[in-house]
Amino acid sequence: MRTEVTIIGAGLGGLTLARVLHVHGIPAAVYEAEPRATARSQGGMLDIHDDTGQSALRAAGLGEEFRGLILEGREATRILAPDGTVLFDDDSARGRPEVLRGELRRILLDSLPAGTVRWGHKVSAVRALGPGRHEVVFADGATVTAGLLVGADGAWSRVRPLLSGAVPEYIGRSFVETYLFDADTRHPATAKAVGAGALFALAPGKGIQAHRENGGTLHTYVALTEPQDWFAAVDFTDPAAAAARIAREFDGWAPELTALITDGESAPVLRPLSALPVDHRWERVPGVTLLGDAAHLAAPNGEGANLAMYDGAELGRLLAAHPDDPETALAAYEQALFPRSAAAAADGADLHELLFGERSPHSLIDLFTGPGQPGRA
Repeated sequence: MRTEVTIIGAGLGGLTLARVLHVHGIPAAVYEAEPRATARSQGGMLDIHDDTGQSALRAAGLGEEFRGLILEGREATRILAPDGTVLFDDDSARGRPEVLRGELRRILLDSLPAGTVRWGHKVSAVRALGPGRHEVVFADGATVTAGLLVGADGAWSRVRPLLSGAVPEYIGRSFVETYLFDADTRHPATAKAVGAGALFALAPGKGIQAHRENGGTLHTYVALTEPQDWFAAVDFTDPAAAAARIAREFDGWAPELTALITDGESAPVLRPLSALPVDHRWERVPGVTLLGDAAHLAAPNGEGANLAMYDGAELGRLLAAHPDDPETALAAYEQALFPRSAAAAADGADLHELLFGERSPHSLIDLFTGPGQPGRA
């Protein structure tokens, strides 16, 4: 197969696909709306699973580079009560090493031939031209005709409507993202509460989740189960007022925990959570498919980035295995994709119930301390 594969989106999934195709001598072009690789923050920590994310990186020939990114000790997990009491504390390695998303993206970008990623190409429309061919229209009026088009363009994919009428729906919960920097020196009580890895301070319907990144950086996602109208009433253009309003939902919680909200050294950022139907699928359409969040956006559960990379690696492998018959490759890819992503989305919904349901945080502790788990209460 020598027809260039057109990939929309330079996230982890699209880049993994491009890299696996490159390994097999198949050309690809990745079109990305951002003007450059460093245009925005790439998010925080990712735990990379052996059977999905790590498998994809091995297929991409980047296993050694990945191992060089691992931040040792970040798999440690602590669960605290709202008053700061430690309910669970475990530093076991669970086979899911932690890396920074931006660093993982960097090694994928560095592994591609120069010019593979076309920055500053925001898609405004995509339309079918005929059997197996599609035209991509960019915001500046430029166009490209794709013989094989892959939508790796995330939750609000412009490619998805070619295949499906599904639209992500708000799940009833949002995260508010904050950072503390140099926390061991400037916020020692909070740094001690978070520990070496991940912190979960939970109650039914809400929680403060934080992770230690490089050095003393603490990255926090505050979870609240509220309708979007509730968040619309919070003035996020006034960072101090927004932080104070979010913190009021945690009145009475330990100050070393609420400091993750009120003492943040970056403006709080609202992250509404949306999802596609758990069993999202589509009929085969010649010349186009989806991967990652474009295909199976779900509630955050630690699987999204791993599945996106695995999708990319599997699609690349199948296209290489059927060089003269890409439709057979796409059909085989989707046949495996649908049940895999449905199972992961169902697991994600179950995890959110453990985190924020009526038995929280004890339901999460049970998960860590159940049969076969290395944790200790």
